[in-house]
Amino acid sequence: MFKKLMNDEAGFVVSSELVLIATVLVLGLIVGLTSLRNSVTAELADLAAAIGNISQSYSYSAITGHSSSVAGTSFADVADFCETTLNPAAADNVCINVNQAAGSTEI
Repeated sequence: MFKKLMNDEAGFVVSSELVLIATVLVLGLIVGLTSLRNSVTAELADLAAAIGNISQSYSYSAITGHSSSVAGTSFADVADFCETTLNPAAADNVCINVNQAAGSTEI
């Protein structure tokens, strides 16, 4: 019975086939994870740009009611330290810059 079991090759997968299948799967996984990384990076860059463009300035004028009044107020958002650097080369040391690689079609 043991000899019959050892000689039976029905449904047996040769190890070289397993290596080939595993190699193709790993290569596909690497390509998929690279695409995922690029997509996540692009979305986070969009989020960072959106947060950077939020205007925090607001104002309202004086309000007068029947028996009281409130003076108006205002607030103006100042530029971030990255936006006001006099030396643009120094800004690269303190800011996060996301640049698309030359010749790349991915966003």
